[in-house]
Amino acid sequence: MRAYILRRLLLIVPTLFGILLVNFIIVQFAPGGPIDQVIAQIKGTGSSATAQVSGSASDTSGGGGHGSGGDTRASRGLPPEVIADLRKQYGFDKPAYVRFAKMVWDYARFDFGESYQQNKSVLSLIAEKLPVSISLGLWSTLIIYLVSIPLGIRKAVRDGTAFDAWTSGVIVVGNAVPAFLFAVLLIVLFAGGSFLDWFPLRGLTSDNWGDLSWPMKIADYFWHLVLPVLSLVIGGFASLTMLTKNSFLDEINKQYVMTARAKGLNDKQVLYGHVFRNAMLIVIAGFPAALVNVLFYGSLLIEIIFSLDGLGLLGYTSVINRDYPVVFGSLFIFSLLGMLLNLISDLTYVLVDPRIDFEAREG
Repeated sequence: MRAYILRRLLLIVPTLFGILLVNFIIVQFAPGGPIDQVIAQIKGTGSSATAQVSGSASDTSGGGGHGSGGDTRASRGLPPEVIADLRKQYGFDKPAYVRFAKMVWDYARFDFGESYQQNKSVLSLIAEKLPVSISLGLWSTLIIYLVSIPLGIRKAVRDGTAFDAWTSGVIVVGNAVPAFLFAVLLIVLFAGGSFLDWFPLRGLTSDNWGDLSWPMKIADYFWHLVLPVLSLVIGGFASLTMLTKNSFLDEINKQYVMTARAKGLNDKQVLYGHVFRNAMLIVIAGFPAALVNVLFYGSLLIEIIFSLDGLGLLGYTSVINRDYPVVFGSLFIFSLLGMLLNLISDLTYVLVDPRIDFEAREG
């Protein structure tokens, strides 16, 4: 197993390199860029070009110069020395292959540079936004699994009954309606919309959170989490429930289950002593993907709707503003985390069923 883990860890290196290379090439052909953003500010505010040049660009060590160097039409009317100074500050005075090599070397040392827009290091920005996304992702994923697995098992055991039929109707609605629409509905119903005003509409803590006692701080935190987490749970439990049900149904109809029943084992002993371990493998396999999806991607609109300043919102605004150090730094960290979680998923397979041997399969 150690050899398998080592091979998987070594495979992360070329995979990350490929991800960065492909996205770097795409960005080179994307319209606009950080220089265009500065030029637009210069033309829009009417302030002196020299002042804008000196105040707009942050230190480009580590993360600078990832993308396009600006559109020539956008730079018309500005002195050539101003444009040259901007290109130098953002690192676009160097060839693309030099910029990419520098980025790879810096990222290998986990040096992601500074944001073009916020004059902060990329790592400090991600660390600043991470608690919000972790709160949403972990609690949502935990509740989704706590709801979906028992419900899926119950539907498998009672397949074809009235319980299976009406819960399937609920699942169809949950699968068809996106999480952000549930969020809007919950706001209208419970956050001062047209009906009740039970829950706060924005943030993860109240304005006076620092003055509260520890029990009240915990209560305030969960009070703010109720609606955004519930939105993600309602939008995410459907597919996992059906996956669990189908996995258990597939195992229940196999020969070893009939043999166990013929030996005199009751339904509970068969279900949790034999079926559960085999049926849960496919459910466990989806855990890393579910966590990464909720943590980094699925919560984007939820963060916007509930004014939660997390990683999803950070990535979105960075793409819009062409803040390439944040875009590439986030991409690197998220990709690395996703691959590590997939490795953890494989290791969990072995813990659930020791009969699985990845090294033997690779051989």
